[in-house]
Amino acid sequence: MERVKEIEAEIHHDLMAVVKALTEQCGEAGKYIHLGATSYDIIDTANALQFRDGLAIVRRDLFEIEGILLDLAEEHKRTVAVGRTHGQHAVPITYGLKFALWATEVRRHIERIDEAKKRICLGKMTGAVGTQASFGKTGPRIQRLVMKDLGLKPAPLSNQVVPRDVYAELISILAMIAATFDKIGKEFRNLMRTEIMEISEPFAEKKQVGSSTMPHKRNPINAENICGLARVVKSNIFIALENVSLEHERDLTNSSAERALIPETFILTDEILKRAKKILGGIVLYPENIRRNLEMTGGMEMAESVMMALTRKGMGRQEAHELLRRASVKAFNQGVPLGEVLKGDKEVTALLTEKEIDRALDPAAYIGTAVRQVTAAVRSIREKRKRG
Repeated sequence: MERVKEIEAEIHHDLMAVVKALTEQCGEAGKYIHLGATSYDIIDTANALQFRDGLAIVRRDLFEIEGILLDLAEEHKRTVAVGRTHGQHAVPITYGLKFALWATEVRRHIERIDEAKKRICLGKMTGAVGTQASFGKTGPRIQRLVMKDLGLKPAPLSNQVVPRDVYAELISILAMIAATFDKIGKEFRNLMRTEIMEISEPFAEKKQVGSSTMPHKRNPINAENICGLARVVKSNIFIALENVSLEHERDLTNSSAERALIPETFILTDEILKRAKKILGGIVLYPENIRRNLEMTGGMEMAESVMMALTRKGMGRQEAHELLRRASVKAFNQGVPLGEVLKGDKEVTALLTEKEIDRALDPAAYIGTAVRQVTAAVRSIREKRKRG
């Protein structure tokens, strides 16, 4: 390496410095070093080897996280919580459905990697502009033998470089993975808020410090770290797309960008996944807070359930919707439970008994097919995991 650096300092070409240094060490055989090849025959082929190994690490982490999420989904498939849309209480959901949803997203990323590897892990031995002129008629055989020896597929066609749409697909997959865990990180950050506190990432109570000045703090540091790093990874898509549109048979604008882009994207994605394993593997749920938040609006999250109960008794859907809208406004303004308003409404009691109203206001009775969906999703993914 020292000799390579000496030569590069003189000639200002990194790959040719390696070629010259190797030539010096190979005696008579040195005259064959790099014969017929261009720099990016070497660099792009080496990149493909790194992509293959790097994606294997990413896939392994995803596979492990998927297993954690499947276990959580099964464990909490009946843990009822309030669902939220637009930051507002919606209708009940289960934590099992949340975890299963994340698991299906992780499974798609695993499948994307498996499907894309044949397009991404491509090497080349095609010379300066892709014609293989320097190799003569044996060019296709040389490329085939080199790629067979390295365990790679040859690029179907190339100019001086493997076309950069290949690299853009790689970065896009890593960015989509980062986006998924950005979403998960945001969910942790929101559900860890002091006034919500339904879940928490692990906190080492004996030693961990949350703040340099506020000793009581339990900050979502891993989730925040994931979200911050995801911004960098996602932004790298733009660079990868810019690198696709090289001039003619190739210019040098991709080279300097890729020296930062590729290792940074892989390294940050790896860090995101390792932190995700930490928070999901040590997740803490607070059932009393989940129940408290579910009951916070005095049953208003069950307005849809009551509306559906009224329609089953013959009331029109629009009429039932308007009735529940007015009842919800009244309950909110008076600060009383929705059930109290409903039981005092003659239109409602003409169709529903108090017992039926109470039943319609029970969150556990209004989770639809959530348990069945979780069970089916977990079973399907576990079957796929058996195949690798």
